[in-house]
Amino acid sequence: MTRAGALIGCIADDFTGATDIASTLVRAGMKTVQTIGIPESDDPMIADAEAIVVALKSRTIAAEDAVAQSLAALDFLRSAGCQQIIFKYCSTFDSTEKGNIGPVAEALAKALGQEVTIAAPSFPANGRTVYNGHLFVGHALLNESGMQNHPLTPMKDANLVRVLQAQSTGTVGLIDLSTVLKGAEHVRAEIGKAKADGATLLVVDAISEADLTVIGQACRDHVLITGGSGIALGLPDNFRASTELSGADAAVLPAVAGKDVVLAGSGSLRTNLQVARWIEAGRPAYRIDVMKLAAGEPVVEEAVAFFDAHADQTVLIYATSPADELRQVQAAIGAQKAGEMVEDALGHIAQSLKKRGVRRFVVAGGETSGAVVQALDVKGLRIGAPIAPGVPATVSTGSVPLALALKSGNFGEADFFEKALLALSGGRS
Repeated sequence: MTRAGALIGCIADDFTGATDIASTLVRAGMKTVQTIGIPESDDPMIADAEAIVVALKSRTIAAEDAVAQSLAALDFLRSAGCQQIIFKYCSTFDSTEKGNIGPVAEALAKALGQEVTIAAPSFPANGRTVYNGHLFVGHALLNESGMQNHPLTPMKDANLVRVLQAQSTGTVGLIDLSTVLKGAEHVRAEIGKAKADGATLLVVDAISEADLTVIGQACRDHVLITGGSGIALGLPDNFRASTELSGADAAVLPAVAGKDVVLAGSGSLRTNLQVARWIEAGRPAYRIDVMKLAAGEPVVEEAVAFFDAHADQTVLIYATSPADELRQVQAAIGAQKAGEMVEDALGHIAQSLKKRGVRRFVVAGGETSGAVVQALDVKGLRIGAPIAPGVPATVSTGSVPLALALKSGNFGEADFFEKALLALSGGRS
């Protein structure tokens, strides 16, 4: 069968979340391109893509703005021929009491004429599972996992039915694990029953990749699906069954030569661990002092000078700090302002380092990654093989290709930076 455009279109609410689900689609055999924002409809990089992921920066903006941006992305994806749309948010359901997951999901469903939509944030490969509607991170409930201290989206309730209901105008229900374990037909029947009862959004339990595959099979006819990256595991098979996939090696990327750097802005527990490992190994690292930034000191220039002084080594430039220090900074200058200052500083640093021949960037933190790719004027990414669950190697489109590893703060093991650098260099240490 000859297809007339992409098959799956994804709207992601942040940059690392976009690469996360793009990696899942590649793993499932789909040639995938990630765009940074909404591209021109005739952009040649999307011509042979089987899946297109639009990376927005809408997770923490006002709900009405997130809705407007998401609907604009939907218009683009529909014009590109996408048959199925995924609204992708973080597997830790990062949001505020007012949104933006509920408002965006409802707006997309209305635009697509879908009466009931699932919400499946589980991502077992990274320890995110949903059971009886409660989200777990590893063995801990979401609100006891460290996410309760997130500077922008503190998650203080693990009951996703309750969280989503507070954000939504419609009725939120639950499809529990016992139904999922019975198979796709039972899930489909339960969705139909919930629809008849007036539910518009359904949280779906999943504790394994097999569960997510069942959910994907059950939703083969849904034009809209919402969830974390894991929900994409079962969707490509629906198209493979109708021979619409090319069967090409979806993960092949061109080699990128040049210098490299690690930039970390996330304050998450995992990124703190990764930064600590780097420093303990005696590798060069420059810490961005946010209070000095606030005082107008030349922190960006000092960081670039530090890079120049260690030109024969890979440098880490980081603003990552433990939770107690982060709280002190936020108390002094405000959480939003502190975050914006760090993003702006790391974006300017990235621009300067690109001029110095850096072509391989490892970036930690969703908001940080968004700021860096925007500063580097990256318009799109080809998605390659995974470095860690949810974090693929990528290469930018355009005349000066850049190799990038963009990770959410809490993804990757302690040695992620080292593994990412090795992957971006094509396996050369």
